[in-house]
Amino acid sequence: MSGDFLGGIYKDLFGNSMPGEGAGGSQGSAGGAGNVPPEGPPAGGQAVPGDELPGVPESPAAPPAGNPFFDAQNDALAQAREALEEAKKLFGGIEKASQGTGSVIDETLGSFDRIKEEVMKDFLGEGAPVPGAGSGEAENAGGQTEEEAQAEETPEEPEEDPMEQLDGLIGLTTIKRDVKELTDFVSVQKMRKEEGLKSVPVSLHLVFTGNPGTGKTTVARIIGKLYKKIGVLPKGQLVEVDRSGLVAGYVGQTALKTQDKIAEAMGGVLFIDEAYSLAQKDDAFGQEAIDTILKAMEDYRDELVVIVAGYTKPMEQFINSNPGLKSRFNKYIEFPDYTVDELEQIFYMNCRKYDYHVEEDAGRHIREMITLAKLTKQENFANAREVRNLFEKIITNQAQRVRLIESPSHDDMMTITMEDLPSAIDDDGDGVPDAPAGISAGIRQETGGGSGPEAPVSKEAEEPGSDDE
Repeated sequence: MSGDFLGGIYKDLFGNSMPGEGAGGSQGSAGGAGNVPPEGPPAGGQAVPGDELPGVPESPAAPPAGNPFFDAQNDALAQAREALEEAKKLFGGIEKASQGTGSVIDETLGSFDRIKEEVMKDFLGEGAPVPGAGSGEAENAGGQTEEEAQAEETPEEPEEDPMEQLDGLIGLTTIKRDVKELTDFVSVQKMRKEEGLKSVPVSLHLVFTGNPGTGKTTVARIIGKLYKKIGVLPKGQLVEVDRSGLVAGYVGQTALKTQDKIAEAMGGVLFIDEAYSLAQKDDAFGQEAIDTILKAMEDYRDELVVIVAGYTKPMEQFINSNPGLKSRFNKYIEFPDYTVDELEQIFYMNCRKYDYHVEEDAGRHIREMITLAKLTKQENFANAREVRNLFEKIITNQAQRVRLIESPSHDDMMTITMEDLPSAIDDDGDGVPDAPAGISAGIRQETGGGSGPEAPVSKEAEEPGSDDE
């Protein structure tokens, strides 16, 4: 900052020129008759009260004591600081008394801070620590705030092994076996190729079939991580789309929209849910998306894996409808519906995850409700997703009940009781199974009397399950 600019600030604050500044505007000129600032320092260069600069190291080239010019400079600095602080307090009072002008005043206060820093730097020199400078967040030498520096120093938690994630899923016994067989085969073929041996060509693209809520998306995400681990994919991320994420409203735009999703999935897995919706009769838009995907599968064999998923019969028709699809998708994995025991484990897995405890009577009826829904819905049963919806309905009811307790205890907030179970009639149309407190003996026989909340569960039940996919 130039001396002229500093002199201008001083003049605006005190109404006269800086000490040592002559008529010609140059500081310290011989014989310059500058004006004397009000209430100057005592003779001999004694310190002005309030002029101490905490945290600023003493300069090795300190000015000689009693030098009138440096005494005047120090006095000017002290008064400039005081004036700026007074002005800032004034604007702070205006801010409290004003409404609707906060952004303008914030900007003005920020300007005062910047001017103060410039004044201090001009006296202390560039790079010297400025007392009170900054916005309140200390910065290190690299310009980082303390929080940013701590975030960088905090080590990231090690990512869970994808095979352990797979083993931790509830149920899906055949799926786990199929995925392990596939990854073992692919891994060995890759090692053979690296050793100069002939490798058997294998398609990494997969078809997942089954009802909703059976874990297809969860397993697809794990497969992406497994492919990355064994070195057949560079990134292993999952990009999930359906027809709406690929098809546009005009011919020609669908290819561009599909290419964007392919680019996002490059290095990982493109997961297309309900893929059969792309192959409808006389659907030029869907066919355009299919053609774009097939070309990408051919062009980027080592960088892209495509997994298509949906109901079993529609998916078979979808693959057989196009020779290009049939030649590229030759590995099917069928996802069976969960059993009642597995669905009950998923429910209690959610309870443990979010710190809920189910009373014994309520636990028996929850099992009955799951069984009733599975028996009555058959093809439309959404498996883990259905259980998740039931869980959310029950804890919503529990929250309404606890809210009416004057001083709820820790146990009150954790416990799910019979009062929290849904009514016998599904009057909200959300598809959640609503069963009365006592349902038919036939259902009770089907459930085996119910295991209740305290029943032992397998190790798989203790791990995260595919509760919503």
